[in-house]
Amino acid sequence: MRSGLVIGAKIGNGHFGDVHLATDQVHGQVAVKIIAQGGTSQADWDLEKQDFLKEAQNLAKATHRNIVQVHHLVENDTGDAVHICMEYCSGGSLQTQFEAGPMTLKGVRDVGNGVLLGLDCLHSRGMLHRDLKPGNILLDGTGRAKIADFGLVTDRLLLGYGSAAGYSDHLAYEVWHHQPTSTKTDMWAFGMTLYRLLHGKQWYDESPAPRFTIANGGFADSLKWLPHIPKQWRRVLRAMMADDPDRRTGTVGEAQKAFSRLPIDPAWSCTVTSTEVVWNREAKGRRHIVRWQRHSPRKHEWSAWTEPLGAGIKRTVAGSNGVVGSGDAVKQLEAFFAA
Repeated sequence: MRSGLVIGAKIGNGHFGDVHLATDQVHGQVAVKIIAQGGTSQADWDLEKQDFLKEAQNLAKATHRNIVQVHHLVENDTGDAVHICMEYCSGGSLQTQFEAGPMTLKGVRDVGNGVLLGLDCLHSRGMLHRDLKPGNILLDGTGRAKIADFGLVTDRLLLGYGSAAGYSDHLAYEVWHHQPTSTKTDMWAFGMTLYRLLHGKQWYDESPAPRFTIANGGFADSLKWLPHIPKQWRRVLRAMMADDPDRRTGTVGEAQKAFSRLPIDPAWSCTVTSTEVVWNREAKGRRHIVRWQRHSPRKHEWSAWTEPLGAGIKRTVAGSNGVVGSGDAVKQLEAFFAA
């Protein structure tokens, strides 16, 4: 088959190729991932095209409302690129939200539930994702989360791809030790994805890069949490990222059961900068604010107050009563949010 696609503006890029808006004769507006031959020899390119075609046949079978639908795969007219034609998701990827800052507990739980449904569809068909991360979770026009870019990574190229694509933070413990992937490997990456969405890029980047520590073991127990994240959430995510696959949350059903019990109130929104963290929520006509100032690694202070949405009096609720160490500030804030 030859492509009849009308390729439009570039809307994204990834390790395997750029993504463009396009118009398809059958499906109308679509997204198209363009995988070019580049410097690959013709013989190797012919083999790669056959692999992509076989994989596209599998991808097209994965029809689910929480999976980006792959319509078809064709060569371009000159034969030096393949076009993966798929559903266009106007809401973009969760990479944008991750970079903007922490999502709310409810927002992350909603996304997580959608991703779990999509993973269940893939796993029930004997397929693994192997590349789950915020950039591969898209939102359609209604805000529904959909898994994208599944099926392009294999065990054979996993470590090399992870390094080249810059996503090796999402490789589970067993991958670093050259063990085969499984549904539990996807679950590890799912847990890491949720952790990132809960904390945002600024907070995530303040910790040592996971790719340098995961292989050593004990990574889940070393995670640095924002103080408002409840203990229930921490337990669930640690279970998803256990080193030993036999002790890890390994099935969608197990994860869904754990998710159903996770609290989403109070609904704090959170912003993080290099010098402070601020939380906000509204309840009963008042705005509740918590401000954590991080003057230096050893000098921190925090305060909490409420103020009326209209006329009224500002009320101090709690605080550190001056400068304290980082450990004390975290403990105090965790106690405040848990109360």
